[in-house]
Amino acid sequence: MAEAERAEPTYSQAVSRLEEILERLERGEVDIDELSAMVEEAAELVSLCRRKLTEAEMQVRRITERLEREAEAPAPSAEPAPGEGEDEVPF
Repeated sequence: MAEAERAEPTYSQAVSRLEEILERLERGEVDIDELSAMVEEAAELVSLCRRKLTEAEMQVRRITERLEREAEAPAPSAEPAPGEGEDEVPF
């Protein structure tokens, strides 16, 4: 499957793969021929995780701001405000 056709990993999948790469590097299981490719993959995964964190933070901020605006808005009243009723006779 071509790289462009692969689905983007989830944040959890990216973190798990980063942990695998780190463990292999720490154990010395990566030969010099693999090292460059693994470092490149790790860099791409770190970028992906940062992007996903930023997107999640922005989404949470938008939701929080919306909820704050809704909480500050006056609640709709079931009774009309003074002067708004049709049956009211002015004196």
